[in-house]
Amino acid sequence: MKDEIILGIDPGTQLMGFALLRIQRNQPQVLLMDVLKLTKEKDIYARLDLIHSKVCELIKLYQPSTFAIEAPFFGKNVQSMLKLGRAQGVAIAAAMQARMLVTEYSPKKVKQSITGNGNADKDQVWRMLQLILSIEKKPQYFDATDALAVALCHHYQTSSPIGKAAKGLKNWEDFIAKNPEKIRK
Repeated sequence: MKDEIILGIDPGTQLMGFALLRIQRNQPQVLLMDVLKLTKEKDIYARLDLIHSKVCELIKLYQPSTFAIEAPFFGKNVQSMLKLGRAQGVAIAAAMQARMLVTEYSPKKVKQSITGNGNADKDQVWRMLQLILSIEKKPQYFDATDALAVALCHHYQTSSPIGKAAKGLKNWEDFIAKNPEKIRK
């Protein structure tokens, strides 16, 4: 079985979290977990350029096989959502330019995959990552751990028989509608 490297991204216009997770014999191992600080740059387009350049650099250096990104959280501030959507789009464009498969996960799905609780807070996610991946040092920013959680979530979703079977399904009703042969009467 070939090693896999997953690039996980937590998009942002102030900080972009990124993490690389190597999967060897189905065992995840952290290669890198950090943030790209964008606050020094005032121009939003310059920030977007920095995001694109960083994602391209990570792809070139580590040659990940998969790209996983957290979907924007829909809040009340429309301007923040637009900026976040642009940041996410630029990161996705860099991955697509490298011909990578892109998968997007909601924050709730990521938390559920890592902690078993879709409403877990960032510290709970960090503590589970610490246990699962035997990480010693807590990073300075949760954006980095969020990116790692996205990468690990992707690993869980694609390596689990349940995750593979459920891909593209919304709920149990959707599963039943698409798999009527599974129902016993």
